[in-house]
Amino acid sequence: MVEEQLVVLQLAGETYGIDISCVQEIIRMQPVTRVPRTPQFVEGVINLRGRIIPVIDLRKRFGLPLAEATGSSRIMVVEVGAVVVGLIVDSVSEVLRLPQENIEPTPPIVSGVDTAYLRGVGKWNDRLVILLDVAKVLRESEYRELMAEQGSFEKAV
Repeated sequence: MVEEQLVVLQLAGETYGIDISCVQEIIRMQPVTRVPRTPQFVEGVINLRGRIIPVIDLRKRFGLPLAEATGSSRIMVVEVGAVVVGLIVDSVSEVLRLPQENIEPTPPIVSGVDTAYLRGVGKWNDRLVILLDVAKVLRESEYRELMAEQGSFEKAV
């Protein structure tokens, strides 16, 4: 049986999963340094052990209602192509092994999030897990912009 390993997170009351192979680490919220002239969903950057990482608020990116960070809020550090970014999520709950036969294509309307960011819906026991396609969270032009910014921030440090 072929399985996918997913890191399960919560965002605006919904359960999402990200392929574990994309996730480098999960850290507690920390102060984010704002950067001028970045897309509105880019919160800024953090210094993670000497490495400057752009941080994206997934609520803003997906057009979901904004919320204050809580003690459960986390930054998921993920690798997207050649860029390492932090994704602000409401909480991270578990790592889940999901059989591929339990994954279905994304229905046209799922939790108000643009289906372009999604790669399917997983059924696990009595729960649905919306599978995020991390590679599509940013458009190609946004990747290039963040890669250029990441390089210039790291040179400045």
